[in-house]
Amino acid sequence: MTEKFSDYSKIEPLLKDVTLPRMFRATQTFPNDRITDVAAETRARLEAAGVLPLIRPGMTIAVTGSSRGISNMNVILREVVAFLQEAGAKPFIIPAMGSHGGSTAEGQRQVLTGYGITEEFCGCPIRSSMETVHLGDVTDNGEVLPVYIDRLAYEADGIVAVNRIKPHSAFRGPVESGLTKMLCIGLGKQKGADSLHKDGFGTFATRIPLFGNYVRTHTNVLFGVGTIENAYDETNRIVVLRNEEIPEQEPALLEYAKSLMPRILVPETDVLIVKEIGKNFSGSGMDPNITGTWSTPYGGGGIKKQRTCVLDLTDVSHGNGLGIGQADTTTVRFLNKMDFLATYPNALTSTVFLPVKLAMVLRDDEMAIKAAAKTCNGVSPENLRVVLIRNTLHMSELYLSETFLEQVRQTPGMEIVSECAPLPFDAAGNLLLWNEEEKQ
Repeated sequence: MTEKFSDYSKIEPLLKDVTLPRMFRATQTFPNDRITDVAAETRARLEAAGVLPLIRPGMTIAVTGSSRGISNMNVILREVVAFLQEAGAKPFIIPAMGSHGGSTAEGQRQVLTGYGITEEFCGCPIRSSMETVHLGDVTDNGEVLPVYIDRLAYEADGIVAVNRIKPHSAFRGPVESGLTKMLCIGLGKQKGADSLHKDGFGTFATRIPLFGNYVRTHTNVLFGVGTIENAYDETNRIVVLRNEEIPEQEPALLEYAKSLMPRILVPETDVLIVKEIGKNFSGSGMDPNITGTWSTPYGGGGIKKQRTCVLDLTDVSHGNGLGIGQADTTTVRFLNKMDFLATYPNALTSTVFLPVKLAMVLRDDEMAIKAAAKTCNGVSPENLRVVLIRNTLHMSELYLSETFLEQVRQTPGMEIVSECAPLPFDAAGNLLLWNEEEKQ
């Protein structure tokens, strides 16, 4: 396909007179309380939760592994596994990620490996299968809907759900991403996720609790381990909830997680540039709670803008380019990394096609940014507002155009740390920012 994007001679004249504004670097400061010893805190929460009597010697216990880039998840899983083993149980980890990983058993195992969740590190087997069991049916507005669960989890003597609790990227409800969602979508594999997504995200505020609580009460879910992160992608809190405590406490934990979310502290721009997106940052590639790139009408928030430019896709996304549909421009580099067959299962399962549509593909970073700038309406080049972020997990540093100088000076939590200068590009049009950190 990329040979169709090799000759830009018809595009170059349209962009040759576009001038980009000078940019300055600024920092953003958020509350940064974090757990310094995640392993010890995980063990302490497990011991204090009173879950030990739930574990019998010889029990097989399925522990969920997520497809998200959750901070310290491999360490948390390792400690949960060790706790269960010391109680005489036989734990194993299963990929619990709906249709992610290309909806294949091996693809989902590879996703876990990319996050350091391996048999060697966690000290137990990892068993991956897309086979499910029809657990039963739930009724919503008179509609009978099937509930599915991973067969390996169903056949185990117990289940421990482990997941990050955070705002969802497509809807608002009393519970969003977290333990309840893990029980019904993560453990449901592609078939279960497909059933729950059948009528779209507009139903999720009621169906996530409906499906999740059905799984919780019709299988032997022993307890859940929830993690909450601060604005710096660091573990802020770990909670261990027994089966019956999950629906009682998760809504308040979600509100707490929302209070810690990072954001862009200026509310509006003309162009938003996101250097990289990926499944390790958000289920939507870039978190719309920050970027405002919502794929459904059921969420809200994030920065307002005219154009969004996405430059790159992370390697650990394994080609899943979900989210590029919310961008207006992107690069040939992104296209080369994107695996359409690894991306499309998400859309077919979620019934939302916007995230997998293709943005305008330009030759390089500079051309993609200029195309976004050129097409902004009602703003002169000298007043163009541009915000550049690395991704939606690392929000402590960003670049802003010169027009923002006075606004940033007056915004609490923001500090200017460099002089204004042109964006740096190499001879091939590649943006020369944050590249050294990416190699580390």
